[in-house]
Amino acid sequence: MPELSQETERRGAVLPFGLAEVTGPSMVPTLYHGDRLLVQYGARIRPGDVMVLRHPFQQDLLVVKRAAELREGGWWVLGDNAYAGGDSTDYGTVPEDLVLGKVWFRYRPRKPAQRSPLALLRWALSAARPVFTDRSASRRLRAR
Repeated sequence: MPELSQETERRGAVLPFGLAEVTGPSMVPTLYHGDRLLVQYGARIRPGDVMVLRHPFQQDLLVVKRAAELREGGWWVLGDNAYAGGDSTDYGTVPEDLVLGKVWFRYRPRKPAQRSPLALLRWALSAARPVFTDRSASRRLRAR
């Protein structure tokens, strides 16, 4: 159930920012397979933020999830795609020391088929976007 492949990790980085690539459908429609992310390592996490964390049972695996609620024992995290699974409903709270950072921007690479001027314009206008905090994350948590 891989969610994120990592290109740069904070422990070896000089700057507090790094890049990561999304794999898997758990954050659709916010993030899609192949999206690149700008991650601020060590950033303060608030409910609703999209964050990068180590999987609680496979700590060499990084995942991207939305922070729903800070509970005793760590963060309760949810994917934006309720049907994909692989979040706290499967593995419980995630300890704070497994949280790596906060996602600020996503960048969608251009597809090879996007060659016409109109397709390139559409891609250019939508490729890079900030990843916003979703204040409804706690409402989704209560609904489950």
